[in-house]
Amino acid sequence: MMRTSGGVWGLRLLVVALLLCVAQAQYGPPGPPGAGSWDWKRLFASEEKEVTDPQEKIATLSNKKFNKDTHMYRIEGEGANTIFLVNDQGDISVNDKLDREKKSLYHLKARLIDRSTNRDVEEPSDFLIQVQDINDNAPVFQGPFKGSIQEMSATGTMVMKVNATDKDDPTTSNGMVRYMLLNGTDLFTIHEKEGVIRTKVANLDRESISEYKIIVQAKDMPGQPNGIVSTSTITISVTDVNDNLATFKMTQYVFRVSEDVKPDFKIGTVEVEDKDEEQNKNPKFRIEERIINELLDIKQDQHKNGVLFLKQPLDYETKNSYRFTVFVTEDIVKFPGLQQNTNVKNKAEVLITVTDVDEPPVFSKPEYNISVLEETFPHVFREVIKARDPDRDNHPIRYSIEDSSCPVEINPVDGTLSLKTKLDRELTAVHRCPVTAEENILDGKKSYVMVNLVVQDINDNAPKLFNGEIFVCESDKRGTVIGILSATDKDEIKGRFTFRLAKQSHNFTLTDNNDGKATLGVKQGGFRTEDSAEHVIEIEVGDGTLKSIEPLHIRVCQCNGNRTAEYCKPHRRQVGVSVHALITILLCIVTILVIVILLVLRRRYQKDSLVAMGKSSGEIHEQLVTYDEEGGGEMDTNGYDVSILTSARHDATLLPGPGLYAMVKKPQACKGDMAAMIEVKKDEADHDRDGIPYDTLHIYGYEGPGSLAGSLSSLGSSSSGDSMDYDFLNDWGPRFRTLAELYGVDCYPGDCPY
Repeated sequence: MMRTSGGVWGLRLLVVALLLCVAQAQYGPPGPPGAGSWDWKRLFASEEKEVTDPQEKIATLSNKKFNKDTHMYRIEGEGANTIFLVNDQGDISVNDKLDREKKSLYHLKARLIDRSTNRDVEEPSDFLIQVQDINDNAPVFQGPFKGSIQEMSATGTMVMKVNATDKDDPTTSNGMVRYMLLNGTDLFTIHEKEGVIRTKVANLDRESISEYKIIVQAKDMPGQPNGIVSTSTITISVTDVNDNLATFKMTQYVFRVSEDVKPDFKIGTVEVEDKDEEQNKNPKFRIEERIINELLDIKQDQHKNGVLFLKQPLDYETKNSYRFTVFVTEDIVKFPGLQQNTNVKNKAEVLITVTDVDEPPVFSKPEYNISVLEETFPHVFREVIKARDPDRDNHPIRYSIEDSSCPVEINPVDGTLSLKTKLDRELTAVHRCPVTAEENILDGKKSYVMVNLVVQDINDNAPKLFNGEIFVCESDKRGTVIGILSATDKDEIKGRFTFRLAKQSHNFTLTDNNDGKATLGVKQGGFRTEDSAEHVIEIEVGDGTLKSIEPLHIRVCQCNGNRTAEYCKPHRRQVGVSVHALITILLCIVTILVIVILLVLRRRYQKDSLVAMGKSSGEIHEQLVTYDEEGGGEMDTNGYDVSILTSARHDATLLPGPGLYAMVKKPQACKGDMAAMIEVKKDEADHDRDGIPYDTLHIYGYEGPGSLAGSLSSLGSSSSGDSMDYDFLNDWGPRFRTLAELYGVDCYPGDCPY
């Protein structure tokens, strides 16, 4: 009985524990201490509401322990006691205008305080005040919006998407935005909620209208007439596609071309029209005539027009005009309502007129290649140079080779080629000779062609021995191989070389290997450097036709065990001078001899010139530097020309006769004029043909009959009594005043020139 009662109580306790667990799981953990005494409801406050007096109450705090006589309410937190006010009874009012878009939720804390102790009666409790939204914001577009759509796009093709935002609560109709087009509704549609714009038709044409301006409206509070409306203008550009055919601007194109133009010459352009933009034009040109296709080519230029180019030379005498048709097609063209891939043709006629010109001769080949065996002379080539006058006049042609170094000459009439001299392939293997063909008329046209002469090889060069340095060691025994010999040949045709000793050797053996090489061995050993520096053997080398005998120098050396030369006795070398050095020395000697001869001839020429002038080299002086006493008692310092003062000592037989200076008349004393005297002297000097051309010439034509030294100097003159009349010194000016006074010449004042 007791066990049954205990089991029942245990079961009851288990049920209570389960209920507590379920309650805790469903309602959460218990609140803070005293939370059960607060009575909370959701608190709301409207935005943008004006503050009234008294303030409007939005809510009242409620606590089960509140006693209005002993308790009072207080709040703390966001906006407490500034935006939100509470009185002692717990009435909450709004003290400022609220804006939900700035702050939509305020977190506060409520307190119940004992008036006497100013302490909390109950644990403070948190609560929220939510700001209620009103429709006070208009939708705002996030533009500007620009979109594009290809012309001829299918119906329903997306163009672009517009977007407008509303700051109001998106969970209410205040923040819900709906879109609508205000124009262009016949061409475009817009999704009411998403703002996606699509085409409504499939015939948008850029060539008609390339851009559309569409007004989009965004409105909140859908379905209600009092919603706020915003608009935005969007730009839709219609992009180009190839939906227009290219057509020729004209039905016929006429061109004139000279017959002497070269291939790749631009004949002309056939222009086309296409309304599409440049990048979407795709015309293709075609010429169906096979002959014209071989003669001409048509290509696109940068503007998508057709350009005709020449592929082959024209000949007026053969054909002077060409008429053909050019077609233009476009493979990918989009038409509304038609297939996208449509081939369309358009055609135009082209007429090309060839104009005649005087053309130069034309050779039968662009280049001539001939060949001849070397050392063949004389020789006439089978190949004949042929050229013709392409004009209707058909003038005769004259041939020539202007390059004198060319070994070939040409017959000027028939163009036959022949050799001028023997050729050596080893000197020059190929000769290139330009041949000129000229119309045999006055100022005839010329043309040129290249003749390539290939000289073919014959076996005209004997082989030469080719080997490196070969030496024999003192330790080499009989049968020792000391080298492998080979040969070279300048000819292209090389046969098998053969080797043999031209003279028998007592010291060496030569074995032909029958492969173009030979083995050189020791026949007798016992070589010593003291006995001989080197050995020379003569080897005959042949190529089947020609032979040559080549000396081979074999040095005697002291070698180590590996047969490596350690010391080789130097052989005596002949002292000589090379040809180039000898020529240089002779040129130097000849140059020195020429210089010496030129110097001797120059001196002889100068001596002959002096003799012809009647003077010896010792008598040529430029100027005499004066000393203290000049002559005639003159006090100032002057220079005298010694050649004139000493002229009296010359042999009279060398001169043809006295000059004008020697026949100067005696001037009359005290009666002359200085200016007149100078003029007379100048006139005499100008007419003197025998005067010596000195820069400074001091001439004293009359020196006095009693002068012993032939000079005016008083050093050689006698001062004894002389019956000579010195009145003429008065006419010589102030420079001779002192001299005149010394010789006692008297003159009256006014009569003397000084």
